[in-house]
Amino acid sequence: MIAEAPPLLELRGIHKHYGEGEARLHVLHGIDLAVREGEFVAILGQSGSGKSTLLNILGCLDRPSGGAYLLDGSDTATLDDDRLSEVRNRAIGFVFQSFQLVPQLTVLENVEVPLFYAGVPRAERHRAARERLEQVGLGPRLHYRPPQLSGGEQQRVAIARALSTDPRLLLADEPTGNLDSATGEQILGLIRSLGDEGRTVVLITHDAHVAAAAKRRVRILDGRISEGEA
Repeated sequence: MIAEAPPLLELRGIHKHYGEGEARLHVLHGIDLAVREGEFVAILGQSGSGKSTLLNILGCLDRPSGGAYLLDGSDTATLDDDRLSEVRNRAIGFVFQSFQLVPQLTVLENVEVPLFYAGVPRAERHRAARERLEQVGLGPRLHYRPPQLSGGEQQRVAIARALSTDPRLLLADEPTGNLDSATGEQILGLIRSLGDEGRTVVLITHDAHVAAAAKRRVRILDGRISEGEA
């Protein structure tokens, strides 16, 4: 019998608090969560539920106060800041609500940014960035700058950038939050298609309709998480 592969990411008893003494704020309370390779999981929670803090830990942008976060079998607590930065750049792709594009750079140059920091040669950066932009339907917009694009197009650029290093994990934080409903549906469809292709996606949202796009849904409330229909 072939042993089942370990989860791509696993949270074991994750706690997070800020401050000390009477000012101590306990945000996450013993979070347990496992996501396997190829899963599309939505984490649904309202403002103040702890979902942003959880996202920061999943993305190696912050460290937990207690518990263990294993990414691809490695305990992230054993990684120094330089190694965590490398993991963020190569293994995790981020899609944010606010796009976070550099307005002075072209669309192509924005998508190349993670590849530049990864030390990828210029010609290979161009090729990879162009392929990702064509994948999200922006091949004709390579030399535009973000202010020349619609909100939906800017989010497509952000998704192409997130995919540029072919990361093991795609983290999408309220990816439709700054878009009108029709454009949001298009972006959600694009993210769903990435999940259908077998990419591991964790979607953070406050919107039950957005969460319904995922194949698995969990809810976070008051820093605690539960499985079930969102």
